[in-house]
Amino acid sequence: MARSASVSKSPQASATPAAPAGVAERAGTVAQGKPSDTRSAPQKAMDKLGLRRDIDLALHLPLRYEDETRLTRLGDAREGDTVQVEGIVRDSRIEARGRRQLIVKLHDGSGEVLLRFLNFYGAQQKTWSVGVRLRVRGDLKLGFFGREMVHPTVKVVNEGTPLSHSLTPIYPTSAGLPQLYLRKAVEAGLKRAPLEELIPAAVLPPQARHWPSLREALHFLHQPSPEVSLSALEDHSHPAWQRLKFEELLAQQISQMRARAERAHLKAPELLTQPQGLQDQLLAVLPFALTAAQQRVCNEIAKDIARPQPMHRLLQGDVGSGKTVVAAIAAAVAMQAGWQCALMAPTEILAEQHFRKLVGWLEPLGVKVAWLTGSLKAKAKREQLAAVASGEAQLVVGTHAVIQDQVQFAKLGLALIDEQHRFGVAQRLQLRAKLQSAELEPHLLMMSATPIPRTLAMTYLADLEVSTIDELPPGRTPIVTKVFADSRRDNVIERIRDEVAKGSQVYWVCPLIDETEETDLAADQAAGRLSDARPPLDLSNVTQTHEELSATLAGFGVGLLHGKLPPAEKAEVMAKFAANELSVLVATTVIEVGVDVPNASLMVIEHAERFGLSQLHQLRGRVGRGAVASVCVLLYGAPLSDSGKQRLKAMVETTDGFEIARRDLEIRGPGEFMGARQSGAALLRFADLHEDGDLVEQARASALRMLREHPHAADRHVARWLGQKSEYLKA
Repeated sequence: MARSASVSKSPQASATPAAPAGVAERAGTVAQGKPSDTRSAPQKAMDKLGLRRDIDLALHLPLRYEDETRLTRLGDAREGDTVQVEGIVRDSRIEARGRRQLIVKLHDGSGEVLLRFLNFYGAQQKTWSVGVRLRVRGDLKLGFFGREMVHPTVKVVNEGTPLSHSLTPIYPTSAGLPQLYLRKAVEAGLKRAPLEELIPAAVLPPQARHWPSLREALHFLHQPSPEVSLSALEDHSHPAWQRLKFEELLAQQISQMRARAERAHLKAPELLTQPQGLQDQLLAVLPFALTAAQQRVCNEIAKDIARPQPMHRLLQGDVGSGKTVVAAIAAAVAMQAGWQCALMAPTEILAEQHFRKLVGWLEPLGVKVAWLTGSLKAKAKREQLAAVASGEAQLVVGTHAVIQDQVQFAKLGLALIDEQHRFGVAQRLQLRAKLQSAELEPHLLMMSATPIPRTLAMTYLADLEVSTIDELPPGRTPIVTKVFADSRRDNVIERIRDEVAKGSQVYWVCPLIDETEETDLAADQAAGRLSDARPPLDLSNVTQTHEELSATLAGFGVGLLHGKLPPAEKAEVMAKFAANELSVLVATTVIEVGVDVPNASLMVIEHAERFGLSQLHQLRGRVGRGAVASVCVLLYGAPLSDSGKQRLKAMVETTDGFEIARRDLEIRGPGEFMGARQSGAALLRFADLHEDGDLVEQARASALRMLREHPHAADRHVARWLGQKSEYLKA
């Protein structure tokens, strides 16, 4: 009786034993009832990946492909190639020298190759015994004993067993979900998924005539023919990929436009600007004049909050462009109209910076400003909560504590969120829900010092109005950025000695494994932002650096600042640095935003390769705030990765926040750029906003027409692509 072909591989390999009978049917119906504890490990893994519906499986596309459609003779194969060969086992043994491993010698008549398995099952030696025909695929390398493959894919075959007719897909997966199981599940889901055309032909862009239908595109991408260009598949330029990317962008644009339309039906308080009101009094006492850009965005915000619909606006501007004073002027208009305002910042240091500025500007004008953070003592917290609930506190500044359940506003009319990408959707929605009225909701102004590239704003922020402060206040000095290997650390320290001897101040920033900054643990947990279990902080780097600089710079004050310090101690250190009682501040990224010390003219960022580009730009913005020319030194540890080289190169070449944002998008992608982990879902899986800007434009135009002429089809299209994820776009 002929032996049927079977697939096997070591525990590290991608091919796995065949999935149990009926898996395809079960895989397509995971979401039809509540999963029970009897589910297999692969089924649980699929649920974690979000593969619950047939359409989810159909849209679960391969990461890459393996070509199992052809065989290569060993005599023709070259070292370094990935090849599939077939031959007879000449030897199969377990070697115990050094690490235990299974060695199989395979011969195909034209040559021999050694197959090496460092992880294996005992049964595999018996299965791959002498005389058995194997078909293996892997990277051919030159080893100590000749040509070899380490952990290749292995199939036991008969002579004449047919080859695959299409490229073999390799899917994104997780622990407990073998590739073969997943392939069968995807194949079954693809057959059953409702893939009828939902987009009317008239709505598709002109180039769609070169695209396949959705059904054709998906079948092709799951099982491409071996003749297709692998590069066109891998760089997503094939027409089948273009079709999928357009459909995904169309769903996202429709959802965003729907969110904007729904908000137009909501009601908000009309906050009218009063002549000679609080905002004019504030402008009169400010020690500086607004830039033209600040005046322009103030007018845009004033028009928005005067309407009876809730404002949903993003205020973006580069580091130091003056967003806080714009927020203060908007708050002054709201408070003059008799409404409360709340400003929420992601860290206590940033919140305190805002608090000090706003108190200095507004309290002389009779405004009561409340302070709410998780670190407040019980008595002080009760007093602040009472002032907020009674309406005595017209402006509330704080961290996540502002959105805790016990915080009750008397009359919240304007919510301000700084560094909005640092908050999750749930936190933004909680703040918007603080207006105790069934008929009204507050206006929302979000602020970000990370400028958003245009294509990103058109997709992730399509339902927001965007105001941009594209001008820095006069007097800001340019910052020179220099890059040095860590081997020149001693030279950098000597430069610091020279600077502090002249009276300048210096930041030295260290990376930290889990910098919580000073968001209060209880507040974070109440906000749903952190789990109870958190890894311990690794403070060794920052504390060792502080000790080293304290010893080297004896006679000069060297401070230490990190998120694990008690709030009172952090405040004391910052106050001393601001008062020039400390020459050097060794800190973690708690100083990333909001810290303003004009006398600080030199910043050193240690292990700069570990930071993101946007974060490096934010940190650099802590210097260059005074009249003295400033320098930012980036110390890196070798070897540098390609992305690390790109980030450091960008920092040297430009100080323009918008150019930094564009390059950051190129390097990191939109999900990471926008903080998609906080949102709970990466909203774009296939489209690349750097490469597909033209498709974004076309999807936007098609979405407008589809909503106008085919609203039912638009509903079905969004349900197919986004499901419940569309809710994330409303915050």
